[in-house]
Amino acid sequence: MTADLGDLKARLVVLNRVVVAFSGGADSAFLARVAHDTLGPERVLCATATSASLAPEEAADCRALATEWGLRWVALTTDELSDPEYVANGSDRCARCKTALMDVLGPVAAAESATVVLGVNVDDLGDHRPGQTAAAALGAEFPLVAAGFTKADIRQWSRRLGLRTWDKPAAACLASRLPYGTPVTVRTLRSVAEAESGLRALGLAQLRVRHHGDVARIEVPPEDFDTVLARRDDVVSAVHAAGYAYVALDLEGFVSGSLNRVLATSGGTQAPADRGLRGDR
Repeated sequence: MTADLGDLKARLVVLNRVVVAFSGGADSAFLARVAHDTLGPERVLCATATSASLAPEEAADCRALATEWGLRWVALTTDELSDPEYVANGSDRCARCKTALMDVLGPVAAAESATVVLGVNVDDLGDHRPGQTAAAALGAEFPLVAAGFTKADIRQWSRRLGLRTWDKPAAACLASRLPYGTPVTVRTLRSVAEAESGLRALGLAQLRVRHHGDVARIEVPPEDFDTVLARRDDVVSAVHAAGYAYVALDLEGFVSGSLNRVLATSGGTQAPADRGLRGDR
C-alpha cells in the first residue's frame, strides 16, 4: 500500500464535521467507516441519495452497512429526472446528477455545520467525470484524493480493516449504462436494473448491461464468458424478462467507462443516440 491511513485521518480531522455521500461502494464505504471511526458519529452523517438511477440492491446494502457499522445514516431523495438536461443525457449528464446531489446534501451539511465529502479516488481523475468538477464547485471535498488513495489502496486498507466491501465489484449509477444521447427514463433505468439483478442472481458479480434500445449488450470479464455460455438459456431469460428483445455478449469483456470512448471521436460533445454498440462506466 502506498497511501497512509494516517494522512486520510488527518485530513478528516481538519474538516472536523462531514456529510459523506454514501453510495455503498468500496470507495464511499471505506471513507464513511474511516470518518466514523476517526471523528465519531456525532460529527459524521452518511447520506445515501436514492432515485431511479440507484440500483435497489445498492440502496438496500447502504442501509445494511449503516446498521452493521453503527453509522449515523439517512436516505435522501434526489430528483435528477426532473432536469431536462439530465434526461437528454449529454456528455455533461454526470455534472447534472452531481448538481442534483449537492442541491440535496448542501442544506443538510449546512444544518450539520459540516462539509460534503465524496469517495473520489486518485484513479477517478483520469476518466471523463464532469460530476467531480460540478461537485467541487459547489463545495464538496475529496479526502481520498487529498490523501493520495488509489482504488487499490482503498481495497487493501478495507481488507486490512475487515470491511466486507473490500472486494465489492465497482458500481456506477444506472444511467451510465445508456449511450450519450439516449434519453434517461424511469422505464429504461428499471429495465437495466432488472437485467443486471437477474444476471447477478446467476452468479455473475462484475457486469454491466449496456442499453441499446431493444438490445442489451452484456459486459462481463472474459473469464466469465464460459459461465455465460454454459447458462445461456438462463441469461437470455433474465434479460428478456427485463424487457429486452435481443441479448448480446460483448467479446471485449467488461470495460469500466466503455461508453465514454465516443467522446474521444466527438471532441467531448454529446454523442448521437445509439450510434453503434459503443459504450460508459
